[in-house]
Amino acid sequence: MGQKVNANGLRIGITHSWPSTWFARGRKYRDLFLQDQLIRRHIIKKLPDAGISEILIERGKKIHVSIVSSKPGIIIGKQGAAIDDMRKELDRAFNGSFEVDIQELRNPDADAHVIAETIQGQIVRRMPYRRACKMAMEKGMQAGAQGVKITIGGRLNGAEIARCDLFKEGNIPLQTLRANIQFARRHAVTKFGTIGIQVWVYKGMVFKNVQQAQSSVLPSNAS
Repeated sequence: MGQKVNANGLRIGITHSWPSTWFARGRKYRDLFLQDQLIRRHIIKKLPDAGISEILIERGKKIHVSIVSSKPGIIIGKQGAAIDDMRKELDRAFNGSFEVDIQELRNPDADAHVIAETIQGQIVRRMPYRRACKMAMEKGMQAGAQGVKITIGGRLNGAEIARCDLFKEGNIPLQTLRANIQFARRHAVTKFGTIGIQVWVYKGMVFKNVQQAQSSVLPSNAS
C-alpha cells in the first residue's frame, strides 16, 4: 500500500500558510495547540451547515479567530447578534478574551471543504452518492478548478459490505509540491453507518516563490 500524506500539511510554507499564528515552547506549545483544535471543533460543531472552509487563529493580547465561510449570513445573524453570542461562548468555554471575525469565501464551488460538506449533507438526506459526487465535481470544474478528485467509502447505498468508490475529473498532481491542492475530509452519519468523504481540488501551479528565488540568484556570467 502507498503511504498517504495530507496534501495540506505537505504544502505548508510552499502554497499554504499556517492556520494558527503564534509562538510557544515546551508544555505551553502543547496546551495551546490542543486548545486550537478544541476551538475549531467547537465552532464546526456549533455551525455544521455554515460552509466553513477555514478557521484561522492568531494569538496576541487577545485570541483572534477568523472564520472563512461561504455562508457568512448564517454566522453573523441579525445585526451581528450571533457573533457576539459566539464570542461570549468562547470566552466562557476557554477562559480567554476572544475576537471573532467573519470572512466571505469568494469561490465556494471550487473549495474542497465546501464540496465535502455539500456531499455530506446530501448523503445524510439520502441522495444517491454518485449523483451528489458528480454534481459537485461538475460545479467545481465550472468554477475554475483544474482538477477534482473525490473518494467515498462505507456502506454505500446501504450495502452489507463496505466499499470505496472513486470519482475524478481533470488533473490532480499530488506529488508536485508547487501545485495548489486543497484537501478536505468529512464523515456522513447515516442509519447504515458512517460514510467517509475525501476531496482534493487542484487550483493550478504556484510560481511566485520560485520566481523570487530565481530573481535573487545572479546569472553565472554576471560581472
